[in-house]
Amino acid sequence: MAESSAAVADRGDLKSATYEFFMLGMAILSIANLPLLVIFPYQSQSWYLVFFIEAALTLIFVIDFIYRITTAESKSGYFFRQKGFLDLLSCAPALRIFRLFRIVRAVRIVRKLGGPRVFRELRQELASGVLYLVVFVGITVLEVVGLLELRFEEDAPGANITTAGDALWWGYVTATTVGYGDQYPVTAGGRIAGLIMLTVGVALFATFSGFLATTFLSPRKPKATDTTPDLAELRALLDRQEQTTAELRAKLAQLEVVGQSE
Repeated sequence: MAESSAAVADRGDLKSATYEFFMLGMAILSIANLPLLVIFPYQSQSWYLVFFIEAALTLIFVIDFIYRITTAESKSGYFFRQKGFLDLLSCAPALRIFRLFRIVRAVRIVRKLGGPRVFRELRQELASGVLYLVVFVGITVLEVVGLLELRFEEDAPGANITTAGDALWWGYVTATTVGYGDQYPVTAGGRIAGLIMLTVGVALFATFSGFLATTFLSPRKPKATDTTPDLAELRALLDRQEQTTAELRAKLAQLEVVGQSE
């Protein structure tokens, strides 16, 4: 029990390894968008596309903060001692620079846990990790390909993908392989970007479909408990054994002294 409590304490507010890597990716993507919002002309279509993606990321960070504070063992401890207030501040679009703290905290705790332990958790949570990866790659590709489409199509004669909304709608419809045909690229560069979206989209949704099939159709197996003691537990057992041996030797010495005096 003491060892289990120590393990929880080592994790701090760290959730599952796959979830933390997902939020780490979201934070990196959000920080990468900061210079784009400065580079692109204000209220241009490219600026609006990055702004819409940032709005979606902000919603994810709000949900993350609610999840962390509602599942924390001590809400005040998470908010103050573990600096959860920085998570709250980072939810504000104007203060998204605080999302750097999320990166630093996740990296620090993962390093504290150690590589073997983290990789073991990733293997155990492979299904959820695939789902998080699909969401992260989907958002990233939607933004990157959307910006490429606007770059090639926005001012092209006869183009119908001319706004941020058009690019995001076309990208999502293309990725899901629905293909309504209401928006389509007319330039060579736009079509090459479309090939990227089609290829990645088919792979992502095939992976997502496989995840759903595995989750709902595969028989549930009981979780195997890891009974292999780790190094810290072995050291603790050895320390207790040495302490007990020392106490027994001291007691034996006292009895010998009493026996000799009698």
